[in-house]
Amino acid sequence: MEVLNDEYYMSLAIQLAGKASGQTGINPVVGCVVVKEGRIVGIGTHLKRGEGHAEVHALSMAGSEAQGATVYVTLEPCSHHGKTPPCCDLIMKSGAARVVVAATDPNPVVSGKGVKRLREQGIEVSTGLMEHESRALNEKFNKYITTRLPFVTWKTASTLDGKIATEQGDSKWVTGAVAREQTHMLRHQHAAIMVGIGTALADDPQLTTRAVVPAIHPIRIIVDSSLRLPLDARVVSDKSAPTIVLTTEQADAEKRRLLKEAGVDVISCGVGTVVDMKAALAELGRREIGSILLEGGGKLSGSMLDEGLIDKVVLYYATKFIGGAQAPQNIALAGRALMSEAIPLERVQVEMAGDDICVTGYPRYAADTIA
Repeated sequence: MEVLNDEYYMSLAIQLAGKASGQTGINPVVGCVVVKEGRIVGIGTHLKRGEGHAEVHALSMAGSEAQGATVYVTLEPCSHHGKTPPCCDLIMKSGAARVVVAATDPNPVVSGKGVKRLREQGIEVSTGLMEHESRALNEKFNKYITTRLPFVTWKTASTLDGKIATEQGDSKWVTGAVAREQTHMLRHQHAAIMVGIGTALADDPQLTTRAVVPAIHPIRIIVDSSLRLPLDARVVSDKSAPTIVLTTEQADAEKRRLLKEAGVDVISCGVGTVVDMKAALAELGRREIGSILLEGGGKLSGSMLDEGLIDKVVLYYATKFIGGAQAPQNIALAGRALMSEAIPLERVQVEMAGDDICVTGYPRYAADTIA
């Protein structure tokens, strides 16, 4: 049974924030609840980059009831002018008496300044309530705002013996309907989706979000060192989302021109014959792509894990075996000589997705791995 306390109201703010995951761009997801004399008088969440923050919506709903109220917010109210005015000013103007903050801003340039400003105006402020939950909601934002690099989630679906298709190339379907529905939710929650040219050629995927109701389509990114992507590929002809091709300086100039004429953004990352993925992620970050869902095959996923470029893994295992020495694997890693050199997962969670098993975790890289 729930208890009526600060955590009760912050839990609601956390829920509100989570529902907007994927639709705020490089901004964080934030929820806000305003409570006056035991009644919820205002609720809000940040819905879109450049538009009103959660506090704006919640305090607008509360109106005059905000006077003397408590404001519960999942992330420290901003104290600087960005695309919108500072939320600290709005809180002070509202007459709120108390502010409960889950997590301070991870940006070291502004962290703590909002809390300090509110306290200087005589408003009671407490921090740290459900901080872990708040930071988990904003793991993509936290990575991007501190490094300017996109948060990379590797998702794959395989059989228990690690196969993503049969030796004949049949991959429909490895996992069941529930896992596929969850995959589309992941696409909705990431700014971009990335695959290698092998996957693009084998499956000719749309790389769009197909849910029961309309959803957000991610930017489509194809890693294609030699520009083998056909001009009639669905990621080229289908204009439902932008498509970026990552290639090298050595790629064919005429094919580059034709892809650009077809509306594809072609980016050179590296002068050799292989795309420099570290440079590619830095360039995508400069283009304000804050999160990427990696759905590539074993080669691309393996090379990125080897380089320490994957932040999170979501692994679906169908409870079946197909075997086949030549059947493609879910990952192709460089071999480790010692078990102690293995890449372990931290904060591992295991749950069922229909009849399939979903393993979620965060790779822990060696100290000399540059992510």
